[in-house]
Amino acid sequence: MLISCTGIHKFYNGNHVLDGVSLTVENQDRIGLVGDNGCGKSTLLRILTEQELPDAFEHDEPVIAQATHLRIGYLAQNAGLDGSRTVAEEMNDAFRPLNEAKETMRALEQKMETAPLSESETDEYARLSAFFEINDGYTTDVRIRTVLYGMGFGEETLSRTVSGFSGGEKTRLALCRLLLSAPDLLILDEPTNHLDFRTVGWLEEYLKSWRGALLIVSHDRFFLDRLCTSICELERGHLTRYKGNYTAFTALRAEARERQQKEYEAQQREIAKLEDYVARNKVRASTAKAAKSREKQLEKIERIDRPYAAAKTAKLQFTYAVTPPIDVLEVKNIDLTVGSGSQKKTLAEGISFTVRRGEKLGIIGENGAGKSTLLKVLRNILPHKGLVRWAAGTRLGCFEQESESLNPYATVFDELHDRCPSLSDFEVRSLLGQVRLTGENVFKETGVISGGERAKLCFAILMTEHGNVLLLDEPTNHLDLATKEILEQALADFDGTILFVSHDRYLLDRLADGLLVMENGTLERFSGRFSAYQEQVRRRTELEEQAAAEEKSKKAAEKAAQSAQNSYRSKEMRSLAAKRRAEQTRIEQEMDALQIEEAELQASLSDEAVISDYEKMNAACTRLDEIHKTLDELLERLIELEEA
Repeated sequence: MLISCTGIHKFYNGNHVLDGVSLTVENQDRIGLVGDNGCGKSTLLRILTEQELPDAFEHDEPVIAQATHLRIGYLAQNAGLDGSRTVAEEMNDAFRPLNEAKETMRALEQKMETAPLSESETDEYARLSAFFEINDGYTTDVRIRTVLYGMGFGEETLSRTVSGFSGGEKTRLALCRLLLSAPDLLILDEPTNHLDFRTVGWLEEYLKSWRGALLIVSHDRFFLDRLCTSICELERGHLTRYKGNYTAFTALRAEARERQQKEYEAQQREIAKLEDYVARNKVRASTAKAAKSREKQLEKIERIDRPYAAAKTAKLQFTYAVTPPIDVLEVKNIDLTVGSGSQKKTLAEGISFTVRRGEKLGIIGENGAGKSTLLKVLRNILPHKGLVRWAAGTRLGCFEQESESLNPYATVFDELHDRCPSLSDFEVRSLLGQVRLTGENVFKETGVISGGERAKLCFAILMTEHGNVLLLDEPTNHLDLATKEILEQALADFDGTILFVSHDRYLLDRLADGLLVMENGTLERFSGRFSAYQEQVRRRTELEEQAAAEEKSKKAAEKAAQSAQNSYRSKEMRSLAAKRRAEQTRIEQEMDALQIEEAELQASLSDEAVISDYEKMNAACTRLDEIHKTLDELLERLIELEEA
């Protein structure tokens, strides 16, 4: 057990936010914490990390227990850093114990150079060395660069000061530092905010091999699906834990609510039956005793709460009357541009694809790739080159990302009524009620309602359009989890054609049977689910990294071979030069000796003893000829060596 809490209560403005919550986190647990906005998720995390105290409650005292020396890492929303420090300083701060050990070891090593260490100092050095090696102290620089690169930061960021980064970048840097510190329990509150597809994918892979426990609050259901082995739901102050990932949780919760609903209804029937018996028989003397017994029985019943699912939820259904042909859309050689004149910018060129009836295609790509622009071109809102041809009988239903077509000064009621003048006031109110826009909210101006309420109004409008082709731009933005699930089910039940832009990976994986991937100014079609696409990207990235590593290794080998060859040639040349110098010295010495001998022989030719003796005279002349010939040969060789 790493941490355990029981009987946790918390009140805010009279609301019982946490009602007797209990939770135990074991080592290697992978827990996702979910619930509606404002249900108390972040409050519970602050209590677990001792940043906030629970409220005392009658007969239910809060208890929080932790393992000895437990290290908790907590990434809150909008986590900040020291703006005056560099990124390298902040990242190295995660290894403070290792750095302190390193400094102490250096001091002891310097002392060793001048004097022997005492026994206690030797023991301290051995302990620090073991600690440093066990915790991979020699690889801190590599680990820092690995995490920074994975989170989208390059080598140049190490020397930059933290104050120069945006809020989202600072949150990512705080997450980097937290990952490097490797706590026993890692608590993350919305960690995927400000992250793109690639970075979220890297973070998922990194956390899969996390040695400690994870407690994650997130609205990214795909993230929860890939990492979590249990889901804890906070609902009306109570916490319920389910085994499995988010997909398993939704199924188990539905079963539990259905079971609870049946139990609730059965108990209500039993209570009504007992209350009716008491009411009819309490005043009659002959049955008063039996009625009293039923009253005691009623008092002993432990009442089952009305299931939360019994509360009204949005109801979405998209229908159409006209069925289009099989080939719904043909797009051929279109260019996507934004701006005009000198500000004109081309986002993509030569885009071509076709869409058949019933296909549900997700459009993905980095921000600025042209996804929303493509939808506007398909709707003929923006001018373009190339062909966009819709089949006869096609009727479009559109959802805009920022609800741009809404009149900000019109009320919610008038906005829908003006678009559908044939509907009666009652029908307009009923349709708004379906998307849970009720009461006074329908008389608010669309410019002041929340993003989630504007999205719901747009869905109400979308249902009145009865399009057989739906064009949706980020349809799950601003929606809570419950409404997202309802929308996903409605879109899954829709048997028409859907083209939608989304960063919601759970929606993409559940709804899209194919993808249009916009990248580097091109569009590539992928047939299959989003999870299959991610696996393909992962394999491709691995192959590219492997190829890059092999190329690097090959170049290193070639460089080493060239260096060795150059070294060999250099040695050979030095050896030849040494031999030449030795030969030159030998020749010069030999020529000096011959020249001395030549001078002696020349002098002997004037001697009477030699002149009068024919044999001596002949021998001296013969030897002089040999010396001259040898000197000529040696001189030629000496010239060759000097030229070489």
